[in-house]
Amino acid sequence: MSDPFERHFEPAPPPPMASGGIAARARGAHRAPYLEGLNPEQREAVETLDGAVLVLAGAGTGKTRVLTTRIAHILSLGRARASEILAVTFTNKAAREMKHRIGGMVGEAVEGMPWLGTFHSIGAKILRRHAELVGLKPDFTILDVDDQIRLLKQLIAAENIDEKRWPGRLLATQIDGWKNRGLTPDQVPAGEGAVFGNGRGRDLYAAYQARLKTLNAADFGDLLLETIRLFREHAAVLAQYQSRFKYILVDEYQDTNVAQYLWLRLLAQRPTAGTASTKLAAGPFTSP
Repeated sequence: MSDPFERHFEPAPPPPMASGGIAARARGAHRAPYLEGLNPEQREAVETLDGAVLVLAGAGTGKTRVLTTRIAHILSLGRARASEILAVTFTNKAAREMKHRIGGMVGEAVEGMPWLGTFHSIGAKILRRHAELVGLKPDFTILDVDDQIRLLKQLIAAENIDEKRWPGRLLATQIDGWKNRGLTPDQVPAGEGAVFGNGRGRDLYAAYQARLKTLNAADFGDLLLETIRLFREHAAVLAQYQSRFKYILVDEYQDTNVAQYLWLRLLAQRPTAGTASTKLAAGPFTSP
């Protein structure tokens, strides 16, 4: 059965050229209008399509332009289809802007890029496709912060812990910190787990995760933590995504937390040919 994501978007063909293989395609790319206006360092970052590339750039120096132009260049040269590019950013607004810019450069809409979005939106997409493997159903609910705190207060009360001394909001912050570090309850250091609720913090975290499964729910942190667990425990699923993504591009790479880094590293570690990747970080703009 064909993948529905493959049908929405095909790369724009390169400019018409006489036969000549790689040299002809290179000459066509040289005249691509989306490359106009790039400075030499930006253009080098856009056109370097093999191997890993790190771009350091300060605010207002064109990070988003480089990232989106690089995607347009990959699509225009036919190096990958839209569904074979993983492009990750931190906000939905940035993801929408990236799609808009890429669409303007390649001449058509890019709704067919299912893997351009935030870490958590892409994590949710993967998790829903394989929910049963982590003890959930595909229609699981994503709890907001208020629902998360309400559930934790119930667990604290059930353990006869003084909620005024050990408030649910404090435990929610602690659990969120553990999840941002990629720690499941059994991985939390004993000393850290003992700082809440007279030594019962880690047990409460475990009880919270069990209750989430009973409710067919996940919180924001689970969208990455459970996906990391999915990848680690099911090698065939990980291999499926490693093989799918020919390019991985990460905006504001320096802001990734441990869980986001682990998630990216698992996806980028292809067992055979290496996945090309791009990371855009803050700092002075340099060539890759």
